[in-house]
Amino acid sequence: MTLITQVIFVVVMAIPTYLIVKRIRQIRGNILRGKPLDRSDQPAARWKSMLLVAFGQQKMFKKPIPAFLHLLIYVGFLVINLEVMEFMIDGLLGTHRTFAPYLGSFYNVAMNFFEFLALGVLISCVTFLIRRNVIKVPRFTKPEMKGWPAMDGNLILIIEIALMMAIFKMNAADQVLQARGVEGYHDTGRLLISSSLIPIFNLFGTGLLVFTERAAWWFHIVGIMAFALYVTYSKHLHIFLAFPNTYYSNLNAKGKIQNMDAVTNEVKSMLGLPVEAAPANPEEIGRFGAKDAPDLSWKSLMESYTCTECGRCTAECPANLTGKTLSPRKIMMDTRDRIEEIGQGKGEGKSLLGDYITKEEINACTSCNACTEACPINIDPLAIILEMKRYVAMEESGSPASWNAMFANIETNFAPWKFAPSDRFKWAEELNNEKK
Repeated sequence: MTLITQVIFVVVMAIPTYLIVKRIRQIRGNILRGKPLDRSDQPAARWKSMLLVAFGQQKMFKKPIPAFLHLLIYVGFLVINLEVMEFMIDGLLGTHRTFAPYLGSFYNVAMNFFEFLALGVLISCVTFLIRRNVIKVPRFTKPEMKGWPAMDGNLILIIEIALMMAIFKMNAADQVLQARGVEGYHDTGRLLISSSLIPIFNLFGTGLLVFTERAAWWFHIVGIMAFALYVTYSKHLHIFLAFPNTYYSNLNAKGKIQNMDAVTNEVKSMLGLPVEAAPANPEEIGRFGAKDAPDLSWKSLMESYTCTECGRCTAECPANLTGKTLSPRKIMMDTRDRIEEIGQGKGEGKSLLGDYITKEEINACTSCNACTEACPINIDPLAIILEMKRYVAMEESGSPASWNAMFANIETNFAPWKFAPSDRFKWAEELNNEKK
């Protein structure tokens, strides 16, 4: 490689790196717009959750076939990046296959393994494209998946297929150039998968072969950097955020609803019960529950960026299955869209509740936690729904009439039913009288 080529390589690396860092800072700023939430307890349990759920993909294997295909892509993504590291070194130093002379025969073993994984990634991506566009798996055809979300899913698969094909073309052309004794092309040994393309490349002249090999190399480098930048705007950001998201998972038992400390202390004070010491400078409560994205916790906002839009939550939601408008996946997508809008200084006068998510949607939620249980990376749509329900009930008094009646009964009778506490066991007395 010439010095000019090395300079071009540095520029090609520097521009997307700058844009990626800028985008990461923007996402971090948006997440930190959320309310504080302490998730620093039980570090051992949190590491275990991250290793099993994010790294080990434990919950994915509830559906074995897509889980296996996803695992191929996941492992391929991690391992093939070792080859990309060699690309980077070659680009910076102006060399070609830096590791080949030092690793000897092991280099051939490693390259064949990389190609095997690349083939697995290619087959998996093609299969997922067929599932989305030919078989049309129901969870990919819900209303919230129309337009850009569907295109995003297809585009990322097509990009991955193109990147894998570039590897095969580069390696095949490289092997032919090695056989012709072209200077600078180190002996890599026979690469089983890409060698199937050698009969085609044998028809090329040496100049065209060099161009093809270099074009594939540059395509992969530019493609990797473009992919990394694109991911920060895509649902595939979960590739990175799945790890912190599972680490900061809610470790409480499913179904346990977190009470508001300010309300809990007020009730305890009214009942004459001990109250936890308040902080020296308590923050003023802006509102009860959440009307807009910044009213949610930072964890809920991070989950909105982590959402893979796989639809497993919506597929398990009993409300959605019975025809209700509620879709937990849409809740997460709407939350991400809204905090993005706020981060860009747009959408003044709008709010998450009302403009993005309707009362009809949140009122359909039964708080069953099926969505949280189904999520492969421990996202909790219910936390967002409950906060919006709190806002409607406590700030607007806008809950359905039957709910307000229940709330009033609980407040006055300590039970959902309209019976005084003294009359609560009359039904038992009547049964006893009948027996007599």
